[in-house]
Amino acid sequence: MHKVSPMLNYGVIHPQLVSALARSGHGTQILLADGYYPHNTGAPQAAERVYLNLRPGVLDADTILAALLDAVPIEAVGSMLTAEGEDSPAVQGYLRALPEGIAVVRHERYAFYEAARSPDVAVVICSADVRQYANLLLTIGVSVRQPHGEPA
Repeated sequence: MHKVSPMLNYGVIHPQLVSALARSGHGTQILLADGYYPHNTGAPQAAERVYLNLRPGVLDADTILAALLDAVPIEAVGSMLTAEGEDSPAVQGYLRALPEGIAVVRHERYAFYEAARSPDVAVVICSADVRQYANLLLTIGVSVRQPHGEPA
């Protein structure tokens, strides 16, 4: 009897999100937006919107970030600072979840909106996170895996 293995090797199974990530490459940016973010006007119109906001708090950005970190390599992150110029509690948690060595650029609110409107933003993930300033701009890096899953 042979062992049955899953078709996907990571935990993201949302069809639209898998498709959007598959069309993304090195340098493509993913906007992980909280429930308060202006999803329609705060990113390029060409960016694919993936709505994961079922009800307030479901799904939260922490859960989505964990799935993204399992699915794609991240080389840089942009975050939105609070009005006081500090990392929000949400962002502090994201930074702890990120692998070491990832470049972090902190933006004041309107600079973040401008960065999120860059044509490099190809995917907007609309979370239901109700924490303020719980937005991240993720830049996809280069995979360290060779074809057929062999490590580099």
